[in-house]
This record gives sequence, C-alpha cells and structure tokens, in this order.
Amino acid sequence: MVPNTVRVEVGILGNAASMLLYTAPILTFRRVVKKGNVEEFSCVPYILALFNCLLYTWYGLPVVSSGWENLPVATINGVGILLEISFIGIYVWFAPAEKKPSGCADDALYIFFRSLFRPDPDDLFDLQRFALQLVLPVLALFGLTTTLSSFMAHTHRMRKVFVGSVGLVASISMYSSPMVAAKRVIATKSVEFMPFYLSLFSFLSSALWMIYGLLGRDFFIASPNFIGVPMGMIQLLLYCIYRRGDGAAAEAEVRVHGAAADEEKGLKVAVPMAVQVQPQETAASTRVKQNV
Repeated sequence: MVPNTVRVEVGILGNAASMLLYTAPILTFRRVVKKGNVEEFSCVPYILALFNCLLYTWYGLPVVSSGWENLPVATINGVGILLEISFIGIYVWFAPAEKKPSGCADDALYIFFRSLFRPDPDDLFDLQRFALQLVLPVLALFGLTTTLSSFMAHTHRMRKVFVGSVGLVASISMYSSPMVAAKRVIATKSVEFMPFYLSLFSFLSSALWMIYGLLGRDFFIASPNFIGVPMGMIQLLLYCIYRRGDGAAAEAEVRVHGAAADEEKGLKVAVPMAVQVQPQETAASTRVKQNV
C-alpha cells in the first residue's frame, strides 16, 4: 500500500516536471513570433515529442494498461499533445519557404524526405513542407500502432508490450534529438539555440518518471528515462561550459558597438566645426585684400 502511495506521489511530481518541460518552449516560440522567423531552431524535437505524447497517452489509457494504473501518464501526455501541436503549428507558420542549407542535421533529413516525396535539384529548402513531411509519418505510425494494439493484441499484457516497445523507440528518439542542438553548441561555442529551461526540465522529468517506472516495475516507462537522465545531464553540462562564452561574446559586441557609436558621435561633432572655420578664414583674407 505504501509503495503504491509513493508511486502516485512521484507520478504527481512527474506530472509537474513534465508540464514545465512541455511549456518551456513557450519562451522560444515567443521569440519566434516576435521576430517572425524560426531562425536556426529545429522542428524535429517537437515532432518527436508529439509522437511520444501520442503513444504514452494511448499507453496510459485503460485500453492498454490495466484500469487507470497509469492515469498520471495519460493525463500529462494528453496535455503535451495539445502543446506540441501548437508549437509545430507556429513553427510551420513562421518557417521560411526557402532556406539555404547550413549543414545541420535538419538539412540531411530534408534531403532524405525531398528525395522520397518530391525530387528537386533546387538547393533551397522549404522548411514548411519539411515539417509537414515529418508530421505525416508520425501520425500514420501512431494510427497503425493503435489499430494493431486494439485488434491484434487480445490482452492488456500484449498491448502494453506492443505499445510500450514502440513508445520506447519514440522516447529514445525524443531524448536524443536535443543532441543535434548540443552538437551545434559545441561547433559554435554558443548556447543561443539550446534553451536552458528545456534541458533542466527534461532532466528533472526523466529522473522522476524513471523512479515512477521502477516503483511500478514498468519497464516501458522506466527504461527510456534511463537514457533521458544522462542526456539531460550532458545538455546542462554543455550549457554551464559554453554560457560563459556567450557572455564574453555579448560583452565584446557591446564594447564594439559602443566604440562605433562614440566614433560616429565624434565625427558628427567634428564636421560642423570644420565647416565653421571656412567662413572665418574667408573674412580674414577679405580684410587683407582691402588693406592692400
């Protein structure tokens, strides 16, 4: 009785941490809306998070689990579905129709999907189409998973094994996707496109859901979070290492802009003084001529 109570409490804490994780990108997309451009942000983590939320919402429902034993899993992932759909919609709205390749992992994925759906020798990327081409297979795979688990698996155990196996792959992919941003952080020595709160709440959420899965002896909840915990730690470590570089770069940029502003101000003051000298010299020369 006591372990079950503890498990429920850990599940509530996991819900709170996951809510913070799912809402953390609000700051990122506020910036996207303000600037009217997705810049170098990737849509892949949000699409993989949507797939993960869809699967684990289904996993937590009584159709797959026994009764409401995994109610916390179903509720928080149901909220996650709504948030991730909103983020993806904003991304598609503000993504440029044409973008030059920058050598990131998104470009490689785009080339793959472009070769499948619409071979085009053009070097410009259509990020809107790219995001939609990633969402469609995710929805199709989720639909296939729900159909097979409903009609082919006749016991809760079989359904949990089948849906949990697919969810395991989705969770590992979701926790690994921010490593694309981590690679960019190492290359650019800047944490601008790896939000701190996303990394922090990812670590906390993974740790709590790992404990929740271990208490309930649920392999399909605990195991993906064994990977999520070290992934979150790596991101936090990178943030601590490279955020100082961002601060130094910002300070240097401020100094450069300040020096440029001072120089420009000096020029604006100097020019009128030079102009005022001209008439004085002319008047003096006129008096000399008159004396002569």
